[in-house]
Amino acid sequence: QVQLVESGGGLVQTGGSLRLSCVASGRTFSSYAMGWFRQAPGKEREFVATWSAGTTYIADSVKGRFTISRDNAKSTVYLQMNSLKPEDTAVYYCAAGNTGWRSNWAMRVDGYGYWGQGIQVTVSS
Repeated sequence: QVQLVESGGGLVQTGGSLRLSCVASGRTFSSYAMGWFRQAPGKEREFVATWSAGTTYIADSVKGRFTISRDNAKSTVYLQMNSLKPEDTAVYYCAAGNTGWRSNWAMRVDGYGYWGQGIQVTVSS
């Protein structure tokens, strides 16, 4: 069973930066696609970014502002968030891909079988 734990959230002002971390345990880290999703109050969970097989996938809404990176030795995936906007306010979730994950699954919630508990990011206007 894979366990994912996020950290690094908090409250920042518009234009500020945060770096989220997700530590994975219970399975070979390098064998999973690792992604970030977010969910604002009253909205559906939406794709943010994914790293798999040396390729990154970034949502249009955050492209140029957010960067995903990965450290296999530490079993950790990161989300660097710059130029934050109030509309980035959400609970952010780390996710690990299902067995047989392929690139066309990157943006799909059902492409990921393991989820962290979520961490709050709030951007003040």
